[in-house]
Amino acid sequence: MCANVFGVLKSQTWDFQIQISLIQINPHQPCHPQHPAMMRLYEVQREVASLGPQVCTFSGLQNDRDYKRLERELTQLLLEVDQVDTEGKPELQGARKRAAQEVEGLLRYLEENATHPSRLAIEELSDKARQLVDGRVVAPQRAGGVAEINDELVDALQELVLRLTQIKTEGRVPLRKARYRALTRLCAVQDVIEGRTQQQTLSLPLSGDTHEAVHCINQVMVKVSVARSQLVALLMGLSGRDSCAHLSRILTEMQVELDALDVSGNAAIRNYRKQVVEEINGLLKHLDLEGEGDDTRRYDLAQNNSIREIEAVRAHVSHLREGVLRHCVVGDLSFRPKAELQSLLTHLDQVDTAKNPCIREARRRAVVEVQAIITFLDLREALVCRQPGPNEHPSHRAVWFVLGSLSDLQAQVLGFDGKRADKSYMILEELLTKQLLTLDAVDPQGDETTKVARKQAVKFAQNILNYLDMKTDEWEY
Repeated sequence: MCANVFGVLKSQTWDFQIQISLIQINPHQPCHPQHPAMMRLYEVQREVASLGPQVCTFSGLQNDRDYKRLERELTQLLLEVDQVDTEGKPELQGARKRAAQEVEGLLRYLEENATHPSRLAIEELSDKARQLVDGRVVAPQRAGGVAEINDELVDALQELVLRLTQIKTEGRVPLRKARYRALTRLCAVQDVIEGRTQQQTLSLPLSGDTHEAVHCINQVMVKVSVARSQLVALLMGLSGRDSCAHLSRILTEMQVELDALDVSGNAAIRNYRKQVVEEINGLLKHLDLEGEGDDTRRYDLAQNNSIREIEAVRAHVSHLREGVLRHCVVGDLSFRPKAELQSLLTHLDQVDTAKNPCIREARRRAVVEVQAIITFLDLREALVCRQPGPNEHPSHRAVWFVLGSLSDLQAQVLGFDGKRADKSYMILEELLTKQLLTLDAVDPQGDETTKVARKQAVKFAQNILNYLDMKTDEWEY
């Protein structure tokens, strides 16, 4: 005698685990392994196993073609499961119910990710970037005009990149993937635009009278300028006709054309051709982005060597921070690992970010953690060594009194390990804000030393507030 029961197979797509039912045999209960209903449920399970990884890595929106395809196929599977005739047998009814639950789970996961607030936020920022680039770069060049490339455009794009890095993905693969794809494309556009900005400062092309090859190189340069605009349009999803493969072929043909030129014996022309070839190579390197988000795991930064290096530094910093706070509690200021902390800053500065904004942000945050401990130690030492003279201005003394309170609060902030909803967080935030108000009420009475000290104290208090905010913003790479 045997019976059919559903076990569970955890199909892991990187860090997401989704349950897919498998029918297993239990020798202690009756079963119908060849029953048509059970055979059909076996087939459904295989189809679910095939669609599961596609659902788990889908990073688009509800109006995307792949979303509609997956939704259609899963809905069809659900209808087929519902039509399975169980002939009233409890074990078959249970099997059908669990199969339906698996399909419904995939449908739910698909919809949740496509409509998740973070996914919509990624799309909103991507739309803003497209509008910005279209209005300032793509549209003017299509109309035969000149792109408006300046520092204002570069700064606006950088602001969008920073906002994208702050979007939380909750560890979901589809959200990580969507954020990664948006960031890589926007950073590529930044690179192309910055390259264009640098190119505008180069000397004009050589005269065609200099050498017969110069005229050909000049023509290629004009084509490169057009290709640059096409690349930006492709990266931002503003080109409905061209493809990365097509543009890659065009750029490769330009390289072949330049390589065939005879420029021997003329160093100036060789350098000119080399410069144009380098510009073409700079554009070609961005054309691999079209399939990168689908074919690689680069957005799973937990596996990134630079992130691992940063995390190792953060673990060391955490150990040093605990030691500093432990000694300060008993009034022992002998433990001053400033040299060690400075070496960690040097280490972080050497971490390769590969121009990845998420890795850059992770490094920046690690640097802030190190600097917070260093400033804490510096202020503690200054407070201990302080020897006010009899003629010290009362306002200056008041500023130092606030700094003493800020030092105590900073110790609490360094040791804080809660969330923004915690009562202790709100108390710390309120106490730090009160110190800022106290500083604002200090009247320097024309004393320049007090003015400088108060300004530095305000900045110090704001830095502590910013650090507390950073510790609790639940950012993740």
